[in-house]
Amino acid sequence: MISFGKDIESDLIALYKSKKIGLEGNLLKVIKTTNKEFQQYLEEAKTKDQETRRKRLEVTKQVQSQNKDLIEGQAEKEKLMLELKEALAESEKLREVAVDDLETLQKKTQFELIGLIVKVALGAVSAICILTTILYLYVLSKGLDSKIIESTWSNMFGIILTNCFSIIGTIMGVKHITDSKESKESKK
Repeated sequence: MISFGKDIESDLIALYKSKKIGLEGNLLKVIKTTNKEFQQYLEEAKTKDQETRRKRLEVTKQVQSQNKDLIEGQAEKEKLMLELKEALAESEKLREVAVDDLETLQKKTQFELIGLIVKVALGAVSAICILTTILYLYVLSKGLDSKIIESTWSNMFGIILTNCFSIIGTIMGVKHITDSKESKESKK
C-alpha cells in the first residue's frame, strides 16, 4: 500500500476541485489514507475511473464492431468483384460463340443463295436449250429452211457452255475470297 503526506493529499484535492484532474487507474487501488476528505476524493476518483473505463470499453467494442463490418464488407466486395470478372469472361465466351454462329449462318445463307442462283440460271438455260432443240427438230422434220435455227442452236450451246464456266468461276472466286478472309482473321 502507498501513503501520501498531508501536503500531497491536499494538493491532489485542490487540483481536482480547481481543474477536475484526478488520479486514475490501478494506482487508486493501492492508496491508503486516514484523511476522510482524501478518502472521499479517492472514492470519487474510483467512480470516475470506472465510468471512464466503461466508456473506453464501449468505444473499443464499437470500433471493433465497425472493423469487423468493414472486413466483412471488404470480403463481400472482393467476392463480388471475382464473380463479376467470371461473369465478364463468360459473357465474352458467349459473345465469341454468337459471333461464330452468326458468321456460319451468313456463310450458309450465302452458299444457299449462290446455289439457288445457279439452279435458276441452269434451269433457264436448259429450258431455252430444250426449247431451241425442239424447235430445231420441228424445223428439220418439216423440211423448212433451218439455217437461222441451226446457227441459233449452235450459238445457244456455246452460250450455255460459257455461262456454266462463268458460274463455276464465280462460285470458286467467292469460295476463295471467303477462305482467304477466314485465314487472315485466324492469323490475327
